[in-house]
Amino acid sequence: MRHLYIPTNTAEPTTLPEGSQTLHLQGSSMGTTWCVQLIGKTNLTADMLQQGLQYQLDQVDRQMSTWDINSDLCRFNRAAAGTWCRLPEAFCQVVDYAIYLARQTAGAYDPAAGKLVDLWGFGPQPRSSAFPNAARIMQAMAGHGWRDLQFERHAARLFQPGGVSLDFSSIAKGYAVDQLARFLDAQDVPSYLIEVGGELRGRGIKQDHSPWWIRIEQADGQSSTDKTAHESESGSEHLIALHELSIATSGNYRQFFDHEGRRYSHTIDSRTGYPVDNKLVSVSVLHRECMIADALATAFTVMGYENAIAYANQHEIAALFTQQQNNTISETRSRAMSAMLEE
Repeated sequence: MRHLYIPTNTAEPTTLPEGSQTLHLQGSSMGTTWCVQLIGKTNLTADMLQQGLQYQLDQVDRQMSTWDINSDLCRFNRAAAGTWCRLPEAFCQVVDYAIYLARQTAGAYDPAAGKLVDLWGFGPQPRSSAFPNAARIMQAMAGHGWRDLQFERHAARLFQPGGVSLDFSSIAKGYAVDQLARFLDAQDVPSYLIEVGGELRGRGIKQDHSPWWIRIEQADGQSSTDKTAHESESGSEHLIALHELSIATSGNYRQFFDHEGRRYSHTIDSRTGYPVDNKLVSVSVLHRECMIADALATAFTVMGYENAIAYANQHEIAALFTQQQNNTISETRSRAMSAMLEE
């Protein structure tokens, strides 16, 4: 059994106030579900916190949804060529990092892959019965892309060069988790565990003084936020104490479709135009910010194991890679992840 402990540069969890109450709140947003377990002062009502958390999520959805034609993202995608679009602050934070990561990974992470996502049937429109052929893929890849995006952070505006279609599916949920954390911090909530669509962020300790234990999602899609962990074939489990930490997992087993005996993942490599086809089954990334962990997990999935672990080691990113070759499942950790694990 392996446990992940709090990094040495992280402050100890705050002692819980006397008479603290435990609340379990949940709801729906962004096409998925969310859940928050928190421990706080008795003057914080469940209704107030529920409404506040839902409002934060709905704001992210209103700005970055590909399903809502009135969202800021869809408005940008429809904008005429050569126009500047003013953006709200949350959108600015996400697009700023998304463009940065696209440059860092030479397009392995691509926030402007919307046309390809739609073509392969993983966008808001139902999947077409016609399988994408080479001509349609080339057409979706033609024209302007993420390299043509111009972002002026000080003016909060983004340039639409013409035909660029943004898709924030691989980063918006992580950002939403961070927004919920900021909201709870502003309410002086000392301890919480946040989950939005499988991405998590934690802080503090529970009433019994134990940390918020979670386990890394297994390749069969099972996950849990308690101590009843699923044993892998190697007989090990990965339990993580989330304090001032986030975790995001990208897995090709999550969304896919089969065609003529072959499985096609929802993760698209916009450099080739096709869904990723490598040995990586899943990638889990730990980071203080869930937005960054979310985007990096996707980028690593596209990059493939060798390039991804080299990047993770170079940038000191804690990541766990699960690969499958034939019927064999193997796990490899980046150096930063190994340094945090104790056998």
